[in-house]
Amino acid sequence: MRFSRIKLTNWKNFRSVDVLLQERAFLIGPNASGKSNFLDAFRFLRDVAAAGGGLQRACDERGGLSKIRCLSGRTPEGVGISVELLDDDGSRWSYDVAFKQQTRFPTPGAIVLTREIVRHDTRIILARPDSDDRNDGRLLSQTALEQIRANKDFRPVVDYLASISYLHLVPQIIRDPGGVLRDQSFPEMYGGAFFERIAKTGDATRKARLKKIQEVLKIAVPQLEGLDFSRDERGIPHLVAKYQHWRPAAGHQNENQFSDGTLRLIGLLWALQEGSGLLLLEEPELHLHSGVVSRLAAFIYKAQQRSKKPTRQVFISTHSVDLLSDRGIGAEELLVFTPTKDGTAVQRGADIEQIRDLMQNGLSASEAALPQTAVSALMQLSLFEL
Repeated sequence: MRFSRIKLTNWKNFRSVDVLLQERAFLIGPNASGKSNFLDAFRFLRDVAAAGGGLQRACDERGGLSKIRCLSGRTPEGVGISVELLDDDGSRWSYDVAFKQQTRFPTPGAIVLTREIVRHDTRIILARPDSDDRNDGRLLSQTALEQIRANKDFRPVVDYLASISYLHLVPQIIRDPGGVLRDQSFPEMYGGAFFERIAKTGDATRKARLKKIQEVLKIAVPQLEGLDFSRDERGIPHLVAKYQHWRPAAGHQNENQFSDGTLRLIGLLWALQEGSGLLLLEEPELHLHSGVVSRLAAFIYKAQQRSKKPTRQVFISTHSVDLLSDRGIGAEELLVFTPTKDGTAVQRGADIEQIRDLMQNGLSASEAALPQTAVSALMQLSLFEL
């Protein structure tokens, strides 16, 4: 299963967005244009569908509806997310949800559904509000995604949404010696529970994944010879790397001594092997050498094509010239973010004539598309004095 389309209404930076999606997507645009918030729409659906999640919690974790709703929004008053999914057998699903804040009885301040519709091909599986909702308004505080009895007829959609993963590993959090002991409500996407996730993986699977990571690190990290998993005397999990050194015992380091780039690369390599649902990557080029970054797009593509499994979908936000220099990136894989006074617009590179024509004539995405995202007044920075 994969996402083939998303529509957003009054979601954060976006007053209205409707864009087609490929197996890979590279999100490009100026700072604060909404690339992270676009990815967060998928995370939001994951948070609603995942065990222990739900609509109310997903909204609360984002600061409530006032923080979610687009500042440029006018009407309707609520927020909407609609996605279309293509199943492995060729059938199509769609999930459409809209919600607003309740201002009256019975639960003032609560988030309530204004629409929830599920379709399989042309057949409507679920349409809310229904008669039960009209008889008991409190039912509208929960989506069918979070109710096992209510979602049995579209469980594949629920399971796929719950399988979405996001990675924006922060090395400083990984190195925090109390990181694996921190409150589990701390956002896992920043790596707060990264080593705990590795520890909970079965021994055989963990060893196989770390062996593959080790082989990549041997190429990308000078003098690295091996990578292993261990626990200290307190039971806290660690990764230990062995480096070439004239004193054998001095050649071992754990994550506290790893460079930022090594930690980020380990996180990326683990995420590419973990799970089969949509993977959301936030600026994977950070802290990595440009030579490594220039090969990331091809590396990620190969990782998507794992044998005996359907192609895994990956969405990547980036500012990197090196990453986008890969000529295997197609114009249809680019999502270009353009801020306007009415919210950010999102277009595929293939739908922007200048980008499409330049890439058809042999230019890379970095040459054809990145210049289109530059802020017009950027040249004035060189004239600015502090």
